Amino acid sequence: MGSARKMGIYYDSENRAFYLNAKDTSYIIWVNKYDYLCHVYFGKKVRSVNLEDQLKVVDRPFSPNPIEGDKDFSLDTLRQEYPAYGNSDYRSPAYQVQLENGSTITDLRYQSHRIYRGKPKLEGLPATYVENDDEAETLEISLYDRVAGLKVVLLYTVFEDFDVITRSARFENVGTQDLKLLRALSMSVDFKDDDFDMLQLSGAWARERHVIRRPLAKGIQSIDSTRGASSHQQNPFIALMRKNADEFSGDVYGFSLVYSGSFLAQVEVDPYSVARVSMGINPFDFTWLLKPGERFQTPEVVMVYSDSGLNKMSQTYHKLYRTRLARGKYRDRERPILINNWEATYFNFNEEKLKEIAKTASELGIELFVLDDGWFGKRNSDDSSLGDWFVNRDKLPNGLEGIAKYANEKGMKFGLWFEPEMISPDSELYRRHPDWCIHVPDRTRSQARNQLVLDLSRDDVCDYVIKAVSDVLRSANISYVKWDMNRNMTEIGSALLPPGRQRETAHRYILGLYRILEEITSAFPDILFESCAGGGGRFDPGMLYYMPQTWTSDNTDAVERLKIQYGTSIVYPLISMGAHVSAVPNHQVGRLTSIQIRGDVAMSANLGYELDLTKLSDEEKEVVKEQVRRYKEIRRIVQFGDFYRLISPFEGNEAAWLIITEDKREFILYYFRVLAGVNEPLGRIYLKGLNPDFNYELQGSGRVYGGDELMYAGLRLPHLNGDFKSLMWHFKAVIK
Repeated sequence: MGSARKMGIYYDSENRAFYLNAKDTSYIIWVNKYDYLCHVYFGKKVRSVNLEDQLKVVDRPFSPNPIEGDKDFSLDTLRQEYPAYGNSDYRSPAYQVQLENGSTITDLRYQSHRIYRGKPKLEGLPATYVENDDEAETLEISLYDRVAGLKVVLLYTVFEDFDVITRSARFENVGTQDLKLLRALSMSVDFKDDDFDMLQLSGAWARERHVIRRPLAKGIQSIDSTRGASSHQQNPFIALMRKNADEFSGDVYGFSLVYSGSFLAQVEVDPYSVARVSMGINPFDFTWLLKPGERFQTPEVVMVYSDSGLNKMSQTYHKLYRTRLARGKYRDRERPILINNWEATYFNFNEEKLKEIAKTASELGIELFVLDDGWFGKRNSDDSSLGDWFVNRDKLPNGLEGIAKYANEKGMKFGLWFEPEMISPDSELYRRHPDWCIHVPDRTRSQARNQLVLDLSRDDVCDYVIKAVSDVLRSANISYVKWDMNRNMTEIGSALLPPGRQRETAHRYILGLYRILEEITSAFPDILFESCAGGGGRFDPGMLYYMPQTWTSDNTDAVERLKIQYGTSIVYPLISMGAHVSAVPNHQVGRLTSIQIRGDVAMSANLGYELDLTKLSDEEKEVVKEQVRRYKEIRRIVQFGDFYRLISPFEGNEAAWLIITEDKREFILYYFRVLAGVNEPLGRIYLKGLNPDFNYELQGSGRVYGGDELMYAGLRLPHLNGDFKSLMWHFKAVIK
């Protein structure tokens, strides 16, 4: 038995055990008698455990014994912290290294450790951070393979009050021979059983992050991306949920990767019901040459345990990502209400049309005018000019500064769309530098949206992007940037990398992208940056580190957005989600919905508009004006409050959620009903997260309800006629 300190990290030197303790979570590691690093426990906070009892080993048939004379010991049946393949463990490894002799056998053993306050930065990578060293404690465990000359440092940080543990790994070649990383995942956890469901966020363009829950089975179940981006198809997150777990009860374990490129997240269940969770850079089509003296840092995984269902896990991620992942001036500021001209005009606009939209927006109280695609080069469709970041004077004779000045004079800020990571074959840049795109010699350069991907693994290309974007940002009073990326990688290769490093291209691209984002966002701290990738194709923690909000999806249909925004909220805070009111029939699905439900859905996140405001009727303009006024009144709650999912749109015809201030004195309740029914029973909704001792007044009605009544007896829903209906209620505590 070892005694654990209440919070932080404690090393029990007598038993060689590490206790990592956050507010409600414990994570325990043991160095066994053979110097292997064993995983003991991850879950509800415990004072201590019996190590031998927790890690009892027995002789299993066909599980080899790497230690002579100990037939009960096999890595194949040991619960490990950072497992290898080839020296008796047949399961999927966390890493694999090839030596110069071609062998891929490694044997990492415990060498040393150190514990310190605070949290280090990860070289070249985004990661969560601390504002002072007292917020967290870090453990570094050094493992060593003397034959390979390989040192691996496992980094664990405990955010005590956030109730979060982060993990990553650093590979160091401390020997004399070249090493080649074939697999370098960020973390691995061996759970003692497999009595879980796996939750993932999956989809495609325009239906991102749908919630999928499935039971674990023997063998491997995984999600991944091989696209060079985290992708529309899979989000770099999984959760393990106990069978009885739901939104508000049961054990849930979340794993979120702070990375924007190709990734792997998998769970392998072995014959003895051990569930191994691993996550990191996708080893498919990846290698990394590590020369003597060189190091390789893996991205960070943020691990969250909840003993009270998914909602508690989500709130932990929301608070951490909002305050200790996102950075900059806008981290703690209310976000502006914007109008984007894309669905209003697409490429077909001129300065006068933009001014008409901006003038109307100003009259309705909108705060930011955003000029989308089509303002540069000879860009009148999506078949040219990416890379040519100079103003199209035929459309904008007074340049960006002219339209920016006009917006400013109307009391609005001005924002601009870019797609800096791409290049059009029909562009001046491509004609000058045809080798600057990602490509493989003598192979087709496949196009998507008539474009290719710039090779950001190259310093000269990164330097160009930084200068070109910076020159534009200095040319006018630009307060907002929408940073888009509309094409995934194919024919992945770089003209500058030698043959032995070609499979490093995709990760080097992401490192180049992070360098670009770090330099540009640092140079322009007063600009609000919003990331985009054909909508939600790169909605990941890595991007949130540089840009505190993301365009959630190109699908702006209110009904579809219920699922998209609900699924996104599993991990990401509402303040990170861009949500726009668009025209009807909707441009993605053709659906006709009221401007009320479109507004209520968009007001559940960062409100914006994306339609031709000049074509609205006077009545519709008054509705928009009232939406803008109301959102300004409640946006502090929406953007910084605690979020509770109440009814899932994936389970029926309704959806509902609630956002409440930290002091529980004010909240917004949203209810959505998709299709009308006939002679239906009276509906009732049960709220969560209120103070049961408070009385709450429904604003504008004079009606007062007890917090306990709203949570336990419920709130009756009014009868609603017609399809696609929504309700938004604003409650305030009655202060006596």
